Amino acid sequence: MIIPVLVRNFINNKHYNINLLSRRMASNDSSKYLISNSIYKPFLNQLGLEEENLGVFDGKWFANGQVIDSINPSTNEPIARVRQGSIEDYQRIVESSSKAFQYWSNVPAPKRGDIVRQIGDELRKNIQPLGKLISMEMGKILPEGVGEVQEFIDICDYAVGLSRMYDGKVLPSERSGHMLIEQWNPLGIIGIITAFNFPCAVFGWNQAISLACGNVTLWKGAPTTPLTSIATTKIVERVLKHNNLPDGLSSLICGGSDIGKLISEDKRIPLVSFTGSTQIGKQVAQTVQSRFGKSILELGGNNAIIVMDDADLTLAIPAIFFAAVGTAGQRCTTARRLIVQEGIYDEVLIRLRHAYEQIESRIGEPFEENVLYGPLHTKHSVQLYENALEQIKHSL
Repeated sequence: MIIPVLVRNFINNKHYNINLLSRRMASNDSSKYLISNSIYKPFLNQLGLEEENLGVFDGKWFANGQVIDSINPSTNEPIARVRQGSIEDYQRIVESSSKAFQYWSNVPAPKRGDIVRQIGDELRKNIQPLGKLISMEMGKILPEGVGEVQEFIDICDYAVGLSRMYDGKVLPSERSGHMLIEQWNPLGIIGIITAFNFPCAVFGWNQAISLACGNVTLWKGAPTTPLTSIATTKIVERVLKHNNLPDGLSSLICGGSDIGKLISEDKRIPLVSFTGSTQIGKQVAQTVQSRFGKSILELGGNNAIIVMDDADLTLAIPAIFFAAVGTAGQRCTTARRLIVQEGIYDEVLIRLRHAYEQIESRIGEPFEENVLYGPLHTKHSVQLYENALEQIKHSL
């Protein structure tokens, strides 16, 4: 039998209204943006963010595209404005990236690894404010936001070691006095397109390894988490500037699907790493393959948990529960189906109901202690969720 693993997303209205009132009292009446609020301003300013932010970086900050608001999904209030990149901006940063690659690919691997080490160190200094921003802009609980930054730090540590471990085979040759040597070479510009649900960590996985291998990166983050993209890039920028590295080594462009399409089609980008929906991932794969490029795809899932009648339910129930509600179910690894052997169906259902009853008091704003379940990321996500609930009701 299959049990739908869902939890109703709601907010305790009394609790929420008190917090909303306190935030408004702390805000600057002259601005509608949360960045002017004394509660949020210190850590947002520490990250180099302002009320309006330029969303393109190639060693210098600029932008000539549309201005958008970044929204806090907990309250639907705008955090700050971001000016996105234009098609002309994209062409500029690709040119900068191409020039930077000519330099970076010739830097010895251990020295490249040392730059990645410094990026990890700079992230350590900013783990709390950047984690708070991720929580605020994406909507995940604070431990998960901080955990994302830690993942970036961890992959930097891994890449540092990797930079001293590149090996290649030495093979015998048919010619006397000769041998064959296998040598790994960097690819060039790595296009990185990331999703809203892990707006920092996924970029980190790609960038740390790319830089250590001698590549340069061009990043387009999710259009609904642009401040995280900008703040993360500013942290990387400090390391690049300190070491007098060339423009274009780590580029960013905030934008929508038009920019993603350009990256997928661009023959100057030999590898595209895409994280997002299966539907768009198929399009990216086909586009990149049509020009004989390489792609890395991390797409959606339809994950099932199977529980047999000899399972230890004291272990199984918490695992099932968190797999379903972690990050408000907005992960490719989220448990979507639960398949239970008939003999323990009733017991599993009783225990799961009890687990879901416990979470009611732990739904709320992700900044707050004891909150386990934050908001869905967008109004569209809420609508999809409510539609799914209606379908389940009609199927019973």
